[in-house]
Amino acid sequence: MNDNDHKPLLNPRFKKWTLLKDIIFISLGILAAGFGLKGFLLPNGFIDGGITGISLLLNELTDYPLSILIVVINIPFIVLGYFQIDKSFVVKSILAIVGLSITLVVVDYPIITSDKLLVAVFGGFFLGAGIGLSVRGGGVLDGTEVLAIYLSRKTGLSIGDFVLIFNILIFSTAAYFLSLEVALYSILTYLSASKTMDFIIEGIEEYIGVTIISHHHEKIRMMIIDELGKGITIYQGKNGFGKSGENPGTINIIYCVITRLEIGKFQNEILKIDPVAFIVMNSVRDLKGGMIKKRQFNN
Repeated sequence: MNDNDHKPLLNPRFKKWTLLKDIIFISLGILAAGFGLKGFLLPNGFIDGGITGISLLLNELTDYPLSILIVVINIPFIVLGYFQIDKSFVVKSILAIVGLSITLVVVDYPIITSDKLLVAVFGGFFLGAGIGLSVRGGGVLDGTEVLAIYLSRKTGLSIGDFVLIFNILIFSTAAYFLSLEVALYSILTYLSASKTMDFIIEGIEEYIGVTIISHHHEKIRMMIIDELGKGITIYQGKNGFGKSGENPGTINIIYCVITRLEIGKFQNEILKIDPVAFIVMNSVRDLKGGMIKKRQFNN
């Protein structure tokens, strides 16, 4: 028996559905990003952060077409993504970036407004939505985070630190070559795009990891499984120091992942069983598997 005998076989219809879903996400992302760029940012000389921001800045300074700049500047980061992530990511990212470039040339988006505040907020909103939808489809329209992932592995700084430093340099350059006012509005554009992108990627159902320490752990365990229908993990720990002083006895610790919308009900049900239960909550990202959300694929 070889290793391939142990690998689960994927349903062909599941694979087709996944590919179709990715194509839809990337296509919607291209259209949304194009609308944000041509309908708001480009006509008003505003920029964003990341590689898109560099492309917009160079477009303002050199008059080179944005459609070409977006492709050319992203090339090194896509090549880097081939070694840091995988081939599928690179193929989808190339299609997304080239698709955006073609869209900027072909699609005649209307100019929506010249109000600077509206341009900054809604230009960032549509651009962020486009980038977020592309990420949901397995690719990127902006290679900034690929570089950040690579550099974070080489140094002690986080991905967020590099993205922040990268964007500070971009907006400082914009303030010098364009104007301080444009740089400030562009920061607002970036914040709007960033928040929208996070919302699109993580969704309203942001996942929360909950750790519960209680002497009534068995009742809480049964309640979570039977009444709330959630999967749990139980691991054994030792008491340290609490209100009653030192207590070196062992205790079962319950860990469960829920969505943000379920926090209120989850807490109330636990506190009904044990009003003094110790509950710790933290955000969870990159969640896969388990019993969090079951998606049904009809035959």
